[in-house]
Amino acid sequence: MLALAACGGEATEYRLGMAGPFSEGFGLANRRGAELALEQINAAGGIDGRTLHLEFRDDSGDGSKAAAIAQEFVDDARISGVVGHVTSGAMVAAAKVYDGQLAALATTASSAELTGISRWAFRVISSDSANGVDLARFAERLGKRRAYVLYENDAYGRGLADAFRRTFKGEVLGFDPIDAEGRDAAVFVEWAAAQRADLVFVAGTERSGLALLRAARAAGFTADFLGGDGWTGVVTDAAVAEGALVGAPFTARDPRPEAQRFVTAFREKFGVEPDGNAALAYDAVQVMAAALRATGGERAALRDWLASRTTRSPIPGVTGSI
Repeated sequence: MLALAACGGEATEYRLGMAGPFSEGFGLANRRGAELALEQINAAGGIDGRTLHLEFRDDSGDGSKAAAIAQEFVDDARISGVVGHVTSGAMVAAAKVYDGQLAALATTASSAELTGISRWAFRVISSDSANGVDLARFAERLGKRRAYVLYENDAYGRGLADAFRRTFKGEVLGFDPIDAEGRDAAVFVEWAAAQRADLVFVAGTERSGLALLRAARAAGFTADFLGGDGWTGVVTDAAVAEGALVGAPFTARDPRPEAQRFVTAFREKFGVEPDGNAALAYDAVQVMAAALRATGGERAALRDWLASRTTRSPIPGVTGSI
């Protein structure tokens, strides 16, 4: 009788999809942030008595794979919304599938290409069109006048690098694409040194970032390196990353009580400090939980609720007001 009641009665859980490159360091940080939010929500009684479940899918940061996973989520009637995708290229591809079907809240997909791409696509991170401007102005405050700009040739890298280049008031010595694995890093470092660059700005992720920083160490090149939020993972090699500058959406040293509660809980669960990837994913799950609580999980209503959040009706998060 109990089994029949569970099958035929009211639903006992809410389900959200979540997709990202979870085998990568920044992807794993996203997953951990989401898992902590999930654990806390369910420990507090769930959402109006229902358990929250996250359906994880690894999209490898690949657009075609992300689009296929998005279609799976759209076709699964149990899923009310999606947390993710994590990378800009994956989110750009997936947004076209979600359009008109399912609301998706990206965690760290910051490409300007996402702005206006779909009424069903959202994100908790700021756009690279703003981030690149902030980073360029920061470089100027440091007194930098000769910058070499490198970027991974994808939606994230191109958008962030272009925003930096358009804003930086000093001389841009070069504007070159780099391999995501950091191959030929020594060649780029050698060229920057020959041009007497006082800053190397890199719009990329941790793999290419660490390769460049190691090459700079080996060559004795002492110009400052500045990266965007994709560089938060370079701290995995502390000796090489020492001195590098990273524009990040969150720091574990944020003194706000809500930030420190998150940092403490994350450290206790995973044994490491959280970065911006973890914090943004944590916030994204909390935002979607609030949306489920307000709408009951109906897809269109959930989308409308997300779209109605403004500066006058923000959602508090560990990364700030969303």
